[in-house]
Amino acid sequence: MWKTVRRAARATAYLAGAAAMAFGTWLFITVLLIAAFGTLAVAGAWLTPEAVLLLRRIAGAKRNMTAAWTGVKIPEVYRPFTGTMRERLVSALRDPGTRTDLRWMAAYWLYGAMFALAVPLWLAGLVIDGVWCGLLRREAVVLPLIVRLADLDADWSTALLKPSPQVQLTARVEELAATRADAIAAHGAELRRIERDLHDGAQARLVALSMRLGLAKRAYGQDPELALKLLNEAQEQAEKALTELRQVVRGIHPPVLSDRGLAGAVRALAAGSGLDVVVDDGGLDEGVRAPAAVETAAYFVVAESLTNAAKYSGVSQAEVHLARVRRGLRVRVKDEGGGGADESSGSGLLGMRRRVAALDGIMEVSSPAGGPTVIEVELPCVW
Repeated sequence: MWKTVRRAARATAYLAGAAAMAFGTWLFITVLLIAAFGTLAVAGAWLTPEAVLLLRRIAGAKRNMTAAWTGVKIPEVYRPFTGTMRERLVSALRDPGTRTDLRWMAAYWLYGAMFALAVPLWLAGLVIDGVWCGLLRREAVVLPLIVRLADLDADWSTALLKPSPQVQLTARVEELAATRADAIAAHGAELRRIERDLHDGAQARLVALSMRLGLAKRAYGQDPELALKLLNEAQEQAEKALTELRQVVRGIHPPVLSDRGLAGAVRALAAGSGLDVVVDDGGLDEGVRAPAAVETAAYFVVAESLTNAAKYSGVSQAEVHLARVRRGLRVRVKDEGGGGADESSGSGLLGMRRRVAALDGIMEVSSPAGGPTVIEVELPCVW
């Protein structure tokens, strides 16, 4: 009984919010849109994109309200407004999301009125039915109706605000095209890094090794001591070249991932980071491992994040959390430093984002001034 009362009270609050939004569309959005489209030749060129942006925010608020009631998020697909005034105007008028929002607003003038005018009846019914159920122990009559009305509003709003499958597919194609471009850019940057490391490191040492071996060969018959010295130097160059080649290989696919798995590799990173790192591996040592590409991306996210924390945070502690989630693998790195991480500052965040985007993953960075810095990545995979 009380569960029904509580749900009805929540439905009443939802419907009251829907009624308030209906009044808002009548009194404000209508006037603004009429002014924008009615004066299109004069002021509308400037006013229309702003009116459409405001309409987006109102529709977004309705999406959030409906999602809070139903527990299902309503997707939204909009084209950005960029370029000259004419380009912004064309984008505002041709965007399918604008037509979707206008369709919803036009319908909301009608069915929103029903909810707005019925608010006093709902409130009275809530009180009367609450007494009817609570004191007289009778079955509720009005309360289930209120819940059904809230469900009806949510169903209609979802149907009207949800973008068409064609629009969602177009947006997805555009997203994948941008992701592909980022993946190509990240791949090119990685190839250039490997080439630079080989050219400046291992290749230079191998050239020096070849020269010393040639000098040692020439000096062998005339000056054995010099030849021995040159051979010792050649051996040192060979060992350094091998070390640098191992580092290049680790940059492609760290062998520690194959040997220890992601959890063990992250613990190794934490131990060698110079920070006091708390690692929560989420039990990844047990069960099925993530695909190699996912583990590699997660490894580099942790490695770059800990490197940035050691360089810029000014603190000696950090946290790393790994977890299996429904969509795949989640990685979270946090430090309590001064914050202010910026992707354009060359801190490696852009490279991390491109690496994650190449796998259709999601990366979120929170680094307000004063800290903390939190980098959270979700990489899709099947367990």
